[in-house]
Amino acid sequence: MNMSPLLHFSCRRITGALGLALTLWLAGCATSAPEPVTVISPPASTSPPPVSHIVSPPPPLDERPISLNPNASLGLTATTDIWERIRRGFAMPNLDDDFVRNREKWYASRPDYILRMTERSRPYLFHIVQELERRQMPTELALLPFIESAFNPYAVSSAKAAGMWQFMPATGKYFDLKQNLFHDERRDVLESTRAALDYLQKLYGMFGDWHLALAAYNWGEGSVGRALARNKAQGKPLTYSALNMPNETRYYVPKLQAVKNIVAQPEAFNTQLPLIQNHPFFKSVPIDRDMDVAVAVQLAGISLEDFKALNPSMNRPVILASSTPQVLLPWDNATTFEINLQNQAQQRLATWTAWQAPRTMKAEEAAALVDMNVAQLRSANGIPNNMMVKAGSTLLVHRKGQLDSDVSESIAANAQLALAPQIVLKRIMVTARKGDSLASLAARHGVSAANMIAWNKIKPNATLTAGQSLAVMVPFQSARTGTGAGAMARKRTTGAAHSKPGQASQTAKR
Repeated sequence: MNMSPLLHFSCRRITGALGLALTLWLAGCATSAPEPVTVISPPASTSPPPVSHIVSPPPPLDERPISLNPNASLGLTATTDIWERIRRGFAMPNLDDDFVRNREKWYASRPDYILRMTERSRPYLFHIVQELERRQMPTELALLPFIESAFNPYAVSSAKAAGMWQFMPATGKYFDLKQNLFHDERRDVLESTRAALDYLQKLYGMFGDWHLALAAYNWGEGSVGRALARNKAQGKPLTYSALNMPNETRYYVPKLQAVKNIVAQPEAFNTQLPLIQNHPFFKSVPIDRDMDVAVAVQLAGISLEDFKALNPSMNRPVILASSTPQVLLPWDNATTFEINLQNQAQQRLATWTAWQAPRTMKAEEAAALVDMNVAQLRSANGIPNNMMVKAGSTLLVHRKGQLDSDVSESIAANAQLALAPQIVLKRIMVTARKGDSLASLAARHGVSAANMIAWNKIKPNATLTAGQSLAVMVPFQSARTGTGAGAMARKRTTGAAHSKPGQASQTAKR
């Protein structure tokens, strides 16, 4: 698995606990190391606009406000450790079989892997536990992202599931996770958690059993429903363990159970859990003006790495107030950001804006229209060579001149970039047959009669004679560039041929 920059996230805030971290978490299959993921990083920004009167953040606080859910079963004493809070909310029936033993052994034998995952979860666990308690759901589910993505919000599976909860594009849209040019809410900390818990509640309502709900989260609700129907017809038990299911799903609930067991009794597995305190890690801060990410980082007094860890849904180096009305910042830095932002009331904070292509055009044409270097335009928008920008596409461009304004809500919400291969035409000569007309000859070669007239400079009512030669312009695919439709089709076919076994179940999942 490719690791995101979250590994070292805010380690400066942790006091003497990192050496204790020899714990758990698996995102791989039952018999091998976890499947690698792709880390997507937004393109680099240009130099941000200057900011002034920057207030430095205060030193980290040892204690921050503890926000407890009054409906949570935490007893009379508030916990200072998120692990104890999770333990007190365990509510799912335990699974006890050889698959669980297998996974416990797997985790215990990989302390380095466990440490990376545990540290990566630090910014997110408190919020997830809060949401589970608010919905009165079992707190074991706070451990599910360890199984799904190793708590990497930038994780992308081979089946294109994304985020720490691993939503497929279509399922994300079903649960109102917006996906456009500027951000992908499948990676958003708040929105993806909301959608995942919505989905889990829906599945529990369908099956009335948390183990079956989890199997459906992994395998798909239709697959679980059909497996239950087969068991019922055969007189077999209607339980998770009794189902005939793919190997991935067979190990899915045991993975979560093994993690739960280690969290419940770490000493029994000769391990210690690192201290993750029971208080909010981040705070939501409103944004009412477009702003470069680089500027937000400067105003908050944090690193780009830390900012991206809490705001992984952003695809571009600019924050659009119309579609991203808030950002998440470390608790100690949020106030600093708000003070510094007030001091920039008269300053422009964004060097980027959005522009829609009025027609299909080459990147060179688009760059000329927005007064931008074509190499910069390609880099900022991920436009390959020999590809054209289709009409209506939204491009990230420099903010200047007539383009010096915040991006509207309609453009931000619907921003998509559509590309098409650049078509090169070559002239060939064709021969008319007996009885041919302009229309029949044009149809035979896949062109229009109007084009035949223009290319050959003949009259619309011209009569063709057998053996007459006429010019036709046809698409030419250069072997060097490989950009035509045929080449693109071959690439898609090649990609499908190399799909890994088990991807179908992943696709069905989310």
